Parts: sequence; C-alpha cells; structure tokens
Amino acid sequence: MWDTVLAQLDDVAQRLRLDTGIHAILRHPERELTVAVPVVMDDGLVKVFTGYRIQHSSARGPCKGGIRYHPDVDLSEVRALAALMTWKCAVVNIPYGGAKGGVRCDPVQMSEDEVCRMTRRFTAMIMPIIGSKRDIPAPDVNTNAQTMAWIADTVSMLERKTVIDIVTGKPISLGGSLGRKEATGRGAAIITAELLKRKRRRLSDTTVAVQGYGNVGSHAATIMDQMGCTIVAVSDVSGGLYNPHGLDIASINQHVTAHPKRLLEGYEAPGVEKITNDELLVSDVDVLIPAALEHQIRADNAPYV
Repeated sequence: MWDTVLAQLDDVAQRLRLDTGIHAILRHPERELTVAVPVVMDDGLVKVFTGYRIQHSSARGPCKGGIRYHPDVDLSEVRALAALMTWKCAVVNIPYGGAKGGVRCDPVQMSEDEVCRMTRRFTAMIMPIIGSKRDIPAPDVNTNAQTMAWIADTVSMLERKTVIDIVTGKPISLGGSLGRKEATGRGAAIITAELLKRKRRRLSDTTVAVQGYGNVGSHAATIMDQMGCTIVAVSDVSGGLYNPHGLDIASINQHVTAHPKRLLEGYEAPGVEKITNDELLVSDVDVLIPAALEHQIRADNAPYV
C-alpha cells in the first residue's frame, strides 16, 4: 500500500511542479515506532502482538490519526495511512499533520478484557511519542470510544495527572464530541446527496450499495435510507445481503446490535438474498459506497464496478 501512495504522490508532484525538496521530504515518514505488545490472555498464556505508530508529517501541526486493530495491519499499511492523513488535513486546511497506528491482531477472536490489556500495554509503549502537542490518536478499524477511554486512562495513570486530551473520539462523559461516532458515515451520506442533487437525480429514485457495515457503512446506510434512497445491498466480513426492492435498514441495525460480534451474519427476511462482498461491488446500483478496508476496488474488478 505504501508503494501505491508513493506512486500517487510522485504523479501529483509532477503535475503540480512541486518543489523537489518538499517532494523528497513527503516521501519519507518523520518517525516510525514498532513495538512488541505482550499480553496475558484469558487462558494464562502470554501472546506478543506487533504494534506501530507512524508520524508522517508534523509540518502543519501536531500529528493526527487513528489506531486500528486488524490481522492485516503491517508497516506498509500504517505508513500509507499516515501519509493519507497528512493529505486529508492539508486539503481541508486543518492545522494538523498525519499519523496512524495499529496492532496486528484479530479483536473478533479476543475477549474485551484481552483487548483492554493489549490497548493499555500498546499505549504504554507508544507514550514517548504521543501527546496533545505531538500526536493525537483516534478511533479507526475495530477501535472505538471505549478504546480511547482506555488509552486516556492509561496515560493519566502513568503521568499521574488527568490527560483526557491525549485522544479524540473518546466517550461524551470524558469530553468527547457529540456526533463523532456517526460523523464519517454522515459525511459520506451528505456528500453523496449533494452530488446527486447536482446531477439532478432524486434521492427516491436512487439505489445504493454499501460495502462494509461498521461504524462508517452502517451510519451511511442508515442516513441515506432516512433521506429516501433505496439501500439494496450491504455487506461486512461475514457476507452480504441483497434485495432489489430495498432492505429494511432499521431491522438490520437491530440485528447487528444484538449480534455478539455486531455482524450481519444470521440475518434473514423475506426477499433478502445472501451475496458476497465481491458480488456487491459489481452490483447494478446508482451509488456504491466502499466503506470497508482498503484495496477493495482493484485492477481486476474496477472495469466491472
């Protein structure tokens, strides 16, 4: 993934006639930290996870970027995501730089206590390079407000003072922002609605497929459903659901909330077919929202999307 980001940077630098010195600097992250994260699992055995925190650029301000927990987390991915945070903050003129972090693990197979212990140990390992004036983590894939609360609590204990400004995306009770949880999905829905408006297409005549039903995809689907669009397909890691006449998003949300792993698996309703993620990507719809992990639209399937 890092190679892809570098190729994009090189292409844009040439188009913009970017200063060669700035171009060279942007091709290299400022700081990379790889840590071993030993955790006592519920069975008493010790498992060592690998974690990363990468700061791509602090030229415009403190670094900013999420922390993700996923089996595919690696150095290349975290580097790329840190650089993309630099671009995103700069494009919308937010005075922050780019960073990203992650731990290679499968939280779906871990208990909450195991994830908590891993989070606290990972936090202690990256503490020397994070801070409200240096680098502020946030939620990302498989992390949430509770994860941020564990991070803030761990830093506060080690610093022996309250340090809730160490993260964003924390619980409202700890000073988090109202609307933060649904913000990304809402943004996707609003942008899509505005684009359809400019194309003079009515929302009620628009069919939508959403790949990924986590924090972003579920909120995007819910809000676009409320706007009047017809959500015909959704999917997550467990598979997809399809109904050409429209899915009952409220019913699906109730199912996901009740599911022990918050997945779509097991959902059944009249007229709903099971499909794969790949089938969803090439389904015949007006709007496709890819809200899963990166590299879903590739050279082999792009012509069919």
